[in-house]
Amino acid sequence: MTAARAFQLGFDARIFVAGHRGMVGSAICRRLQAAGYGRVLVRSRAQLDLLDQAAVARFFDTEKPDYVFLAAAKVGGIQANNTARGDFIYQNLTLQGNVIHAARLSGVTGLLFLGSSCIYPRDCPQPIREEYLLTGPLEPTNEPYAIAKIAGIKLCESLNRQYGTHFASVMPTNLYGPNDNYDLSSSHVLPALIRKAHEARERADATFPIWGTGSPRREFLYVDDLADACVRLMEMGVGEGLYNVGTGTDVTIRELAHLVMDVVGFRGELAFDASKPDGTPRKLLDVSRMRELGWSAKVELHEGVARAYADFLSRVPAGPNAVPAPA
Repeated sequence: MTAARAFQLGFDARIFVAGHRGMVGSAICRRLQAAGYGRVLVRSRAQLDLLDQAAVARFFDTEKPDYVFLAAAKVGGIQANNTARGDFIYQNLTLQGNVIHAARLSGVTGLLFLGSSCIYPRDCPQPIREEYLLTGPLEPTNEPYAIAKIAGIKLCESLNRQYGTHFASVMPTNLYGPNDNYDLSSSHVLPALIRKAHEARERADATFPIWGTGSPRREFLYVDDLADACVRLMEMGVGEGLYNVGTGTDVTIRELAHLVMDVVGFRGELAFDASKPDGTPRKLLDVSRMRELGWSAKVELHEGVARAYADFLSRVPAGPNAVPAPA
């Protein structure tokens, strides 16, 4: 596939990163600032509620961003997705619709919409190619979130076709890294494993619990690698299309848990709870399109988990029975 080149990102461009306090948005900001882009626009939720269409329109009218990275979203793991289904579909549909619509009306040069690999059918062929979108039923536990993200992709595609905008979409695999969410009620699998292993080590537990059987296979991408891919696409002027972003390799949840145990220094045993849902059996992305553009992930999984654990330790107070983390 040959990417369409629609524009040239300049260092004097006004770049709005929606969701800059989240894991993805903050990584994009780090990447932009490291590259020397000096006009990065950010707003906290208190300053700009993306669920408020009028407020979003005023922001675009006033600040006139040239480029937009739409990384804001309501996100969570299996439990959160499955229990707050209405919130996930409503909030994501609303905030992404508000930003994309305002970007079109204000004439932004380019926009990159951040989706999720959960948009693909539950049982589609592996590795997952972009054209498998809408070819089968979704995973039931996160269907509302996935439908919202699919709507965002189709909104970008439709505006490109009708109005000639340059709005592209990226679908990252499972992400982890600095500023991740370690709340066990809403976190994804890897940060949840890090927290569970750490707390089990502090308490000197014999085991720590893991949802499901441990057999599903998942692909994990360090969030700064995703940010590099996003900025690379914008710098190349890619103004349309859907791009998977991942490593192209996967591990079982059992293998991941053992890796986390090694990084954290937990010496006990794993306790799998097969009564809890496994989710999709396998989810491995075909990342050929990004590789054709000369991009590939750089951070290996063990190194990335070690960095993520260091980030966790920097933000979570040590318990009264804490022991030194492994060197």
